[in-house]
Amino acid sequence: MTEPELAPRSAQRTLLVWDAPNMDMSLGSLLGARPTSAFRPRFDAVGRWLLDRAGEGIAEACVFTNVTPGSTEVVRPWVEALRNVGFAVFAKPKITEDSDIDSDMLDHIAARRAEGGLAGVVVASGDGRAFREPLEELVKAAIGVTVIGFREYASFAQASDIIDFVDLEDIDGVFREPLPRMTLDSLPDEGAWLPPFRSLRSLLEKRL
Repeated sequence: MTEPELAPRSAQRTLLVWDAPNMDMSLGSLLGARPTSAFRPRFDAVGRWLLDRAGEGIAEACVFTNVTPGSTEVVRPWVEALRNVGFAVFAKPKITEDSDIDSDMLDHIAARRAEGGLAGVVVASGDGRAFREPLEELVKAAIGVTVIGFREYASFAQASDIIDFVDLEDIDGVFREPLPRMTLDSLPDEGAWLPPFRSLRSLLEKRL
């Protein structure tokens, strides 16, 4: 793909990297099902939030994703919509289990850091194994770091004393409707129903 345009070395850049496989998995787990349009994040709202953080500086937004064989026609409209909003997209074929995009995200962050002028990094992911140490190293180098995601799946950022965390639902306008986030940690005093993740009748279906 064509990389985002380089900014002058004097410009301060705020970089967002979005881990699409991890964020999709986290959202699906949160909902217990594939998200409907009401529960899919609005990237225009994420973009406005990033612009507000960047202020007069450069705001760069990138989504990193895998493309599994045979899914091109399904993924293409989503990718084109992201690019129309102003996001760059790094797409990588999902050929093997090791064909993830964590290293590509970290390489892009490192490249922007090497260019100079990197004021802040925002990572949308709950993958602490891949990101915790590299992000803490950025903070030690006086680069601000924020993780955005879901509080249920980003414990590494919430537990850190030096990484800021923002729940994705707290960003204005990202979701059209409130997420159904009833968990054992957020029960009201009067109790609450926790719906099943699948139909009971699925127990009669043959396992492949």
